[in-house]
Amino acid sequence: MAYPRKPIFAPRGAVATSHPLAAAAGLAVLRRGGNAVDAALAAATTLTVVQPPSNDIGGDLFAIVWDGERLHGLNASGRSPAALTRALVDVVTAGRAVEPVDALGGAQARGPAMPARGWLPVTVPGAPAGWRDLHDRFGSLPFADLFADAIGYAEHGHPVSAGVAAAWSRAVAGHAGLAGEEYAEFGRVFAPDGRAPRPGEWWRNPDAARTLRRIGATGAEDFYSGDIAAALDAHAARTGGFLTGVDLARHTSTWADPVRVRYRDHDVWELPPPGQGLAALLALHVLDGTDVAALSLEERLHRQVEAVKLGFADAHAHVADPERAPVPVEALLDPAYAAVRRTLVTDRAGDPTAGDPERGGTVYLCTADSGGMMVSLIQSTYLAFGSHVVLPGHGFALQNRGLGFRLDPAHPNAVGPAKRPFHTIIPGFLSRDGVPVGPFGVMGGHMQPQGHVQLVSATLDAGLDPQAALDAPRWYWHTGRTLLVEPELVATAEGREAVTGLRARGHEVTVAAEASLFGYGQAIWRRPEGGYAVGSESRVDGGAGGY
Repeated sequence: MAYPRKPIFAPRGAVATSHPLAAAAGLAVLRRGGNAVDAALAAATTLTVVQPPSNDIGGDLFAIVWDGERLHGLNASGRSPAALTRALVDVVTAGRAVEPVDALGGAQARGPAMPARGWLPVTVPGAPAGWRDLHDRFGSLPFADLFADAIGYAEHGHPVSAGVAAAWSRAVAGHAGLAGEEYAEFGRVFAPDGRAPRPGEWWRNPDAARTLRRIGATGAEDFYSGDIAAALDAHAARTGGFLTGVDLARHTSTWADPVRVRYRDHDVWELPPPGQGLAALLALHVLDGTDVAALSLEERLHRQVEAVKLGFADAHAHVADPERAPVPVEALLDPAYAAVRRTLVTDRAGDPTAGDPERGGTVYLCTADSGGMMVSLIQSTYLAFGSHVVLPGHGFALQNRGLGFRLDPAHPNAVGPAKRPFHTIIPGFLSRDGVPVGPFGVMGGHMQPQGHVQLVSATLDAGLDPQAALDAPRWYWHTGRTLLVEPELVATAEGREAVTGLRARGHEVTVAAEASLFGYGQAIWRRPEGGYAVGSESRVDGGAGGY
């Protein structure tokens, strides 16, 4: 990046999101007296309209909130339909070629796998309930007022940003191969001219405006037990789906205490399973036994990659819905266990069992207000436009989070009824000695824990400000010994020497120019002297603002 961004310094409050219009929506709420949760909800609802390939009303949400005294975690992800069983998957997919996409490992994708599109991977959308639950506990402005910008952009239109247009175009091209009544509405809403909107082209979604207005007016009740729920039930019954009104009515979010590990005299916080935040914590726990800042670039990259591999191996083996299977979180985060795992990092590239998860479609945002409240929030429909099943007359796509299930009946994350699958989206938070530093996140499926590790290390080992830490060249562990690096990493002699050394260690390094491979992040750090320092993703349309 020839001209990296500079951090924004905000004296009273700040918002950082993956889209400038969403950042503006959150900042407007702060300026009219709303708190950080109000701002986060305004930004989150706006993102469903301005960045629909990555998130929508039919997706899930996770959040960490610092209320001024302590951290709170919200798991607003949905469960599978009560009808979803392994036997049903076998019946529906019999004789049908299943797209080789997998949320957990390439090995699974080569064997039995959940299909990526259509009704089978659809789980109950948790985002609308998550918006309501966050507001009920922490919000200050009227809930319906927080939907104003989202409804306005959906009703009257907005010019599509360049980064969103690129992702949209790829998704529409992939949709061309899907056939079935359940997909019929997708084209009318998201490709009305037979194509995705071009950069700068105006796009409207009046159906979504009506849906958002109903969610805001009813506190999301209409979505789970009213007219929207009835429409979802009827559409599924008519087109071969398994989601029912009963599944929607039974949905609840879960408040969960975040979990942490120590890294460089700081605490790094993630949400507990079914999210993959454990992978980031496990990797950082292994790295904390090494003076990373004193290492050469080659050695630093090697150790980070190997630690991430170990973190993923454990996460993929153990993470599941804790309501349905025991997850040994305490044992995995025990320092003694980290010490044992640390001995497995040698001078050579290892061969982990974890595989090649597909990149996800996700948005991350963070907010902070003048009272010290801070929010780390992430929401997603998973793969671009999720299942590609769109509810007629309502303007939103349903997620395909069921893709995260295993088909191995012995695995704790095995597909089954009324279960939450392994989840890729993870909000992060950093503190020191009980004092908050701030929220952070790097979206992008399998890249997310890797992005968290790299952002935390750039901040605490290299001493970079949030914008510089986000701009630093990234790497992405793909599968096996395959390692992708950004072109910026080899733009210097030190970087080229490091890549040569990594190859000599057995890493199969490829320089990849596609920015989306390396995730998109945001971060807000509290400044000891007051106010906030804000960073937003420069690889795509990231936007940040302060006041």
